Amino acid sequence: MTSPIVRFAPSPTGRIHIGNARVALFNFLFAVAHHGRFALRFDDTDFARSREEFARGIESDLAWLGVVPHAVFRQSERVALYEDAADRLRRSGRLYACYETAEELEKRRKMQQARGLPPIYDRAALRLGASDRAALEAAGRRPHWRFMLEPGVVEWNDLIRGPAHIDCAALSDPVLIREDGSFLYTLPSVVDDIDMGITHVIRGEDHVTNTAVQLQLARALAPQAAAPIFAHHNLLVGAGGEALSKRTGSLSIASLREEGYEPLAVAALATLTGSSDNIHALRSLEELAQSFDLSHVSRNPARFDPADLETLTHRTLALYEYRDVRERLEALTIVGRKAEPLWRAARGNLARFDDILTWWRVADGEIAPIREDDSFLKDAARLLPSEPWDETTWSVWTSDIKTATGRKGKALFHPLRLALTGAESGPELAALLPLIGRARALSRLAGTSE
Repeated sequence: MTSPIVRFAPSPTGRIHIGNARVALFNFLFAVAHHGRFALRFDDTDFARSREEFARGIESDLAWLGVVPHAVFRQSERVALYEDAADRLRRSGRLYACYETAEELEKRRKMQQARGLPPIYDRAALRLGASDRAALEAAGRRPHWRFMLEPGVVEWNDLIRGPAHIDCAALSDPVLIREDGSFLYTLPSVVDDIDMGITHVIRGEDHVTNTAVQLQLARALAPQAAAPIFAHHNLLVGAGGEALSKRTGSLSIASLREEGYEPLAVAALATLTGSSDNIHALRSLEELAQSFDLSHVSRNPARFDPADLETLTHRTLALYEYRDVRERLEALTIVGRKAEPLWRAARGNLARFDDILTWWRVADGEIAPIREDDSFLKDAARLLPSEPWDETTWSVWTSDIKTATGRKGKALFHPLRLALTGAESGPELAALLPLIGRARALSRLAGTSE
């Protein structure tokens, strides 16, 4: 395979949700796996609803997931290309003016359905003469512009769905330009795909029908250019099967970030849900890219359950080495000689990354010790070994306590954990004790705040 060029083309009319991010991840991971390029292309020709703050938010959400584009484009800055393409289509007779209102079109569709006919546009506008068009415009009508589809079946080999086809006789000629002169999605998308040399279009299955239109439009604009390869994946839905919407904020990337989930866990769940691959924790997007295969994607809807993120975030954190998180630890002011051994000790006990702060306070700060048995803790303090300490100190100390007091099991270990950490459970004390240190351990056994 030659190095692919793929794109993600969101509309900046809101923040992206996990379903949008799934499309971006499919494209980005495909590019990573095949040493290709990934473009972020904002479909912002809807000037009334597009906002720069949404574009910035989308870039921020993608960056949090680790998706960094090789290039960023804004369609609002490329309108001259679309105008030129529209002019060429008009000259070739493939783009024609229509004057029907939405109400008139709806009435016509109902009449067709009542007669048992398919509710597709009947090309009535092509029967208008110059005087008819002039009269309509004099009455205040402004045309919208439709692309004339050629009859026949359009076929392609879909990387996910396999051999696919659409009979264009069942489609209405699509509107490419609105009455106000603004462009709908289709024409800018095809023009940009040609101009940017997009080799693969990976997107949701709700765009399958669009593929026939886009392939015809691409041939009309650039008959010598190679058509992109298409892959239409199943859609992501909520745990209850509900559709996702960026307008309602359901499962937005921003909300998942605020809830403290690991971005790599979010990326892995969004990518592997709805495929034959096992969902598992990973250390990097590069590792995810190597395990990602379009041919493994199911045809059934993919249910995204945030509850699964709890487990996957925990397992992801447990995989990270210190070098993977050093900068994030430094941002929490977890630095110095204790930082790395603390991470190794605590990483398997974290539900969220910031939980490491709890164990940092245990190792290097103040806690509220819990004292169950003063007499036992005094004996334990008396038997506390001299420093230096290492990970064998805990077993030596508890063995001495067991011999001196006769305690064993929970009766031995639980009071020590409560006093030393202020918690019922947590990392192995063999690893924590050397980080706590003798002076702090003695204070906690005595019941002070250290």
